[in-house]
Amino acid sequence: MDLVQPIDAPPARKSQIVIRPAAGQDDAAIIRDIYAPWILETAISFEEVVPNVEEMLSRIEARPRMPWLIAEVDGEPAGYAYASKHAARAAYRWSADVSVYLKAGQRGRGLGRRLYDALIPEVRALGYVTLFAGITHPNPASVGLHSALGFQLLGVHPNTGYKFGRWHDVGWYALSPPVGPPAAPSEPLEWAPAKNSGSPGK
Repeated sequence: MDLVQPIDAPPARKSQIVIRPAAGQDDAAIIRDIYAPWILETAISFEEVVPNVEEMLSRIEARPRMPWLIAEVDGEPAGYAYASKHAARAAYRWSADVSVYLKAGQRGRGLGRRLYDALIPEVRALGYVTLFAGITHPNPASVGLHSALGFQLLGVHPNTGYKFGRWHDVGWYALSPPVGPPAAPSEPLEWAPAKNSGSPGK
């Protein structure tokens, strides 16, 4: 599932923000630590057990390779975003799911938007056509983020997950290509994370 972004932080001072590719065991550990509270404390993720570092690394390196990005604020990990296969069957291979997760102190500062602004063009450049996001309802902040980026609600799947003693609905949102899908799409490419690359910003 996807993130919730309550306004739990004051307006950000000017900070150095770097968005870089995730790769290797150290980054898998960073991502696991950011993700863990969403599993243990919320129904935003439908997982119930925090994956170990090895499992997280296997997700990052799953084939076909797809982008995983980490955001650092003043040198400290603050959030991550990634893309994954939408479904297993062959004809789905031009579709991808996207998600973004932030540390608690970083929510409400626009960092989720910054991560998606970096992630979505990378996914598009690989040849993926339609991007999807599944959001546990209610989650107005996440819905607002995705809507601002052009995602449109396709429908709500009722009573999809049971966690913390209650049922949860899931809304599915889609971001279509700006000029429509290609008539004959090329095969999607695999992501090749560049070493020591990052997108700085203020």
